Amino acid sequence: MTTVTRTTCPYCGVGCGVLAQRDADGRIEVRGDPEHPASRGRLCSKGSALAATLGANGRLLQPEVDGAKVDWEAALSTVAGRLRGCIDEHGPGSVALYVSGQLLTEDYYVANKLMKGYIGTANIDTNSRLCMSSAVTGHVRAFGEDVVPVEYADLDQADLLVLVGSNLAWCHPVLMQRVQALREQRPGMRLVVIDPRRTATTEAADLHLPLRSGSDVMLFNGLLVWLAEQGHSDAAYVAAHTSGVDEALQVARAASTDIAATSQVCGLDATLVEQFFAMFAATDRVVTMFSQGVNQSSVGADKVNSIINCHLLTGRIGRAGTGPFSITGQPNAMGGREVGGLSTQLAAHLSLDDAGHRDAVQQFWQSPVMANRPGYKAVELFEAIDTGKIKAVWIMATNPVVSLPDADVVRRALARCPLVIVSDCVAANDTLAFAHIKLPASGWAEKDGTVTNSDRHISRQRAFLAAPGLAQPDWWIVCQVAQRLGFTTGFDFDGPAAIFDELARITALSRRFGMCLDLQGVSGLSAQQYDALAVSQWPLPASTTAPERPFASGQFSTPDGRARFVPVAARGPRHAPTAEYPLILNTGRIRDQWHTMTRTARAAALNAHEPEPYADANSSDLAAAGVAPGELLRVVTRWGAALARARASGDVPAGMIFLPIHWSEQFARESRVGAAVNPVVDPVSGEPEFKHTPARIEAVVVEWQGFLLSRQRATPPDALWWAHSPGDSVHRLEFAGRGTVRPDAAWLKVALPGLARADWIEFDDGAAGTYRAALLVDGRLEACLMVGARRTLPGRTWLASLFAQPLLDAADRRCLLLGRRLGGIDPGSTVCACFGVGANTIRAAIAGGCASVDAVGRKLKAGTNCGSCRPEITKLIAAGRSR
Repeated sequence: MTTVTRTTCPYCGVGCGVLAQRDADGRIEVRGDPEHPASRGRLCSKGSALAATLGANGRLLQPEVDGAKVDWEAALSTVAGRLRGCIDEHGPGSVALYVSGQLLTEDYYVANKLMKGYIGTANIDTNSRLCMSSAVTGHVRAFGEDVVPVEYADLDQADLLVLVGSNLAWCHPVLMQRVQALREQRPGMRLVVIDPRRTATTEAADLHLPLRSGSDVMLFNGLLVWLAEQGHSDAAYVAAHTSGVDEALQVARAASTDIAATSQVCGLDATLVEQFFAMFAATDRVVTMFSQGVNQSSVGADKVNSIINCHLLTGRIGRAGTGPFSITGQPNAMGGREVGGLSTQLAAHLSLDDAGHRDAVQQFWQSPVMANRPGYKAVELFEAIDTGKIKAVWIMATNPVVSLPDADVVRRALARCPLVIVSDCVAANDTLAFAHIKLPASGWAEKDGTVTNSDRHISRQRAFLAAPGLAQPDWWIVCQVAQRLGFTTGFDFDGPAAIFDELARITALSRRFGMCLDLQGVSGLSAQQYDALAVSQWPLPASTTAPERPFASGQFSTPDGRARFVPVAARGPRHAPTAEYPLILNTGRIRDQWHTMTRTARAAALNAHEPEPYADANSSDLAAAGVAPGELLRVVTRWGAALARARASGDVPAGMIFLPIHWSEQFARESRVGAAVNPVVDPVSGEPEFKHTPARIEAVVVEWQGFLLSRQRATPPDALWWAHSPGDSVHRLEFAGRGTVRPDAAWLKVALPGLARADWIEFDDGAAGTYRAALLVDGRLEACLMVGARRTLPGRTWLASLFAQPLLDAADRRCLLLGRRLGGIDPGSTVCACFGVGANTIRAAIAGGCASVDAVGRKLKAGTNCGSCRPEITKLIAAGRSR
């Protein structure tokens, strides 16, 4: 029998609806849910490939204590016993939890409840600190509460979209597709993109402002001053519903005196700035969408408030088609904030700093204690572990050895920590290597609960597969440990429905203290009602009256009900470039990967687009360092270094280097960009400055390099650098090194045991430093090794395609060591992950007359499924026209 389960995508904060179909043979197909309001049936490349990430291979299947496999009773008792010993000897502040936006709201809730209300410390923080805490701070300072006052439906009515620090086309592709569709329907709708880099998103913009890194506050302060002086303030709204406008303008005027001064500091042409200001002023319905380029900064919270100030001044908030819109990076970063997942919060949007809030939550929980001050924020937390202040840490569903800044300090801290507990669904990652206790957690397809997306929609995540081995949901693991710590009441939930009900009921406290968050309308649900819960947007009051959108009445969550203008002085990033480190390291995501690749790397199609770590720099900066595109380079900072392949796409301004965040030691050697990122944080939000670290480029001298394509994963060679890209039928291993010992037949026999009966086709030119080999078993290609002293190696795409063939024909066998079929076209690097269409194939179609993305799609199918590659196809078409 075929079953279809309605669930939610586990990737970004768009919160796309997913229909997971399972047939009688257990095969899983995934497609978009046309009824979900966030996505309307769309999925991006990552969501479309979810089925390929499932399965027990590579999963953590059984608890482990000190390297020995144990049952759950032994594991839970050991966790509780060691935590209790640490608390009794060193106090509650000696233990910490570091959790994740990958957790469901119910998981988050019980973890927060345990730490703050029962253990009695606020030392619980989340990797959401790394992406959204500046937005949280900005919202609380301006509105009195962490509320996103915009929803996706507002895009349908907006006449101007301003994207700040967001490559929407790659990081939130479904949202970008929605924007593109709206612009086709409404040609008058305009798009402004503010980003130092040229990206797939800027290609679609009516106006691109490539501002100097870190100068966002200067730009929006300039806009604030210009709007006020040109008479574009909504004086009535400001007088009735806000406070602090004079102070905000006074501070802004100190530097942003006029367009010329603003443009100079931002490194922009004054005509572009004037054009942007005029567009903003002339358009009533403006949505300003901002993401990591704003948040991930030592002045991230100030950037957020500089944007909000402009919306308050013009009264463009609290009504349809307008407002500042924080685009969350994770699927449940919002849900974590609702339950108090940050070390500075309490559940239900209440504050740890407020004694009345603390007392109310403790009384609701009937808990024995209550944390009375904020705990360590993420970067501080691992610094506290490193210095011995934290003796025990429990890490859930995240990989901080890769994702945190100054990541080598994180690695050192965990190596020093007396007790490291890790709950995860994978058997190996960089963080699990330091775990004394490993707890197998359920994965996406096995979890049951809720998530909240960027625009406050609560969606059910429903299990459609049984958990493999002994894996259990995170909420169950936390509750079992809590009970063994002696907290028998407060954690006796019989399932996620009961936890959700308690969360819904505690939001009555939000309303008591004048907050917008309200889930009382979905409290008291039975397990069956919870299972059937439809997508719902808060506020969800108990009354049957339809709730108004946040701030529609001009009433905010501050004590006086007025929104606050926050005076923010323009100041640069903490660390400026120097003669030793003259460049700026900027980090971010790429289209088809997610975080540290523990899920996405399981889908072969997602690895094809960018199979190895790269550093994109301006050609002038590469030349100054003596590096050519395609060569190996090292990005060096005061804090560490990372190896990557050099690229000069033309998208990065002089003085900047862009490196993706995704590669870990599981997939590449010395390519963790987090090791090179400075640990400076916003002084209020605690969010790290991932977008601005002074750096330099160093050429890396290699004497040989090559690649191996093989059906089974090979042990990497002892090389200076290597990068592994998993596939279904073929694994790709790139490498480069120095010295006389290089990968050859002897290494291949060790790296790929079990191929003793293979037929070998070899070419060895020792004088030229070239070695090539192909291994076949019964006519099927098993491995192909190419090593050379120069970068003139054959393309990988055609050779990789041969692994899908059960038998090679004579023509293909003859061309194996050549690396390309005579007379054929190398497909080139993958552009369309869904259908495996390469850039050269698309270029050929364009040269043959395909003049639009749709025409390319009709000929090659590229861009016709998830649509994530459409911006790149557009760029290829534009490049073809310019020739």
